Amino acid sequence: MPSRGDSLPVTDQPETVCLIRLSAIGDCCHTLPVVRTLQSAWPDTRITWIIGRTEFGLLEGASGIEFITFDKRTPWASLASIRRQLANRRFPLLLHMHASMRANLVSSVVRADRRLGFDRARARDYQWLFTSEKIGPTPSQHVMDGLFGFAEHLGIRDRVLRWDFSLGADDRQYADSLGGGTRPLCVISPCSSQRFRNYRNWSVANYAAVTRHLVEKRGARVVLTGGPTELERGYGAQIQQALGGLANTGVTNLIGQTRLKQLFAIIQAADLVICPDSGPAHMATAAGVPIVGLYATSNRHRTGPYFSQRLVVDRYPEAVRQEFGKPVEALRWGERVRDPGAMDLIRVDDVTDRIDAVLDGKLGPDNRPPPVAAHASDAGN
Repeated sequence: MPSRGDSLPVTDQPETVCLIRLSAIGDCCHTLPVVRTLQSAWPDTRITWIIGRTEFGLLEGASGIEFITFDKRTPWASLASIRRQLANRRFPLLLHMHASMRANLVSSVVRADRRLGFDRARARDYQWLFTSEKIGPTPSQHVMDGLFGFAEHLGIRDRVLRWDFSLGADDRQYADSLGGGTRPLCVISPCSSQRFRNYRNWSVANYAAVTRHLVEKRGARVVLTGGPTELERGYGAQIQQALGGLANTGVTNLIGQTRLKQLFAIIQAADLVICPDSGPAHMATAAGVPIVGLYATSNRHRTGPYFSQRLVVDRYPEAVRQEFGKPVEALRWGERVRDPGAMDLIRVDDVTDRIDAVLDGKLGPDNRPPPVAAHASDAGN
């Protein structure tokens, strides 16, 4: 078995590779270009990706990839199904790219000669017990850079940053129907996942103020997007209520009404996306659309929109100081702020200034990777 520092030469292409990345939407968006990078270097290698059922809704149909789905709603039945599907297969290489106990259990039913996982510092939930080989530890990385560490460990360093989701004509037509002609189309996805509802979400009043600015000052058409949870639907309804009659002239509320492929098509057609630390930020990165990210409870250098770092309204340093009494550099890399009031540090003017700069063409995405900052500790992935 190769040691930690060894790499597999590109000339020794494995016949097959199994990859585990179950969730979340943003992390699966980060994973697709890693897969395209492997395929570019190893054109004859067949890729099998074990992915979450929800996330498959976006990735379904991506060319050259065999998908096997895991449904977290029925974990034991899903695990048994994956075991049956892989019963007669053995892979030269397993890329265990998801450090969670659920993913560990999935990896236990995959037979592989080499089992590559995260370095010990990032191998949460005892992932290191389920792998035989680790990628090298690298401090203070963006999540996508960490995933590219798997390709780099294998000797593949030329990245292919390609997000080629398979969209149907109906998805594109649906997005086109929302267009505002010469009016800019702006997507606001106000909520992060329900699990983090008390920490990452900006207030309804602030979103309403930004929406009013977009419609009245910028002549924009605004689309509200999000999932079907009670929290997200409530946000959409409250934003509309706060806008009064204006909601009927320039705002379309699609929260809970779109499939992931439809959502991606809408984002792809947009001029701008506004959202907290959430999946749509990374979908917009994949679509090449600028993102005004709202970050106070998480570190943008780790989880921010990869090419829109300079568009982020970043109040994380202030929130860290307020909660921990320390500078960011003194904390574990990836430490989250759990104060429900932290997002209030982001002011409406901060956001509208970024919006105006983007819509006026003064500020846009950066095609270079985001900067890396040194930190005291780098646990977590």
